[in-house]
Amino acid sequence: MAENQPEYVMQSPSGGWRVAGTRVSLDSVVYAYWSGRLPEAIVADFPLLTLEKVHGAIAFYLRHRAAVDQFLSDQDARWQQFQQESAARHGPLLERIRHAARQPTSAGSHL
Repeated sequence: MAENQPEYVMQSPSGGWRVAGTRVSLDSVVYAYWSGRLPEAIVADFPLLTLEKVHGAIAFYLRHRAAVDQFLSDQDARWQQFQQESAARHGPLLERIRHAARQPTSAGSHL
């Protein structure tokens, strides 16, 4: 008799993946896995996860590697685009604020 296999990863309506039953993104587990973190260390980093869920999430990633890698690549490209747009839009203002912060104040010079 075959036992029902639990789902360890769920896809959100926005297209991202979460470890089932948690708000922990699959991205977080995958990046930890890529950096060589042991499953036990990932559990320590994300207390909502169990060792079984971490292993299940890694197995999901390995089984759907092309799709998850493409998603992560797309996310990275969107993030880089956002950073560039933000720097172009807010850079001049931030530079003026930084310049003003470096200017000496005249409050103490009249004493």
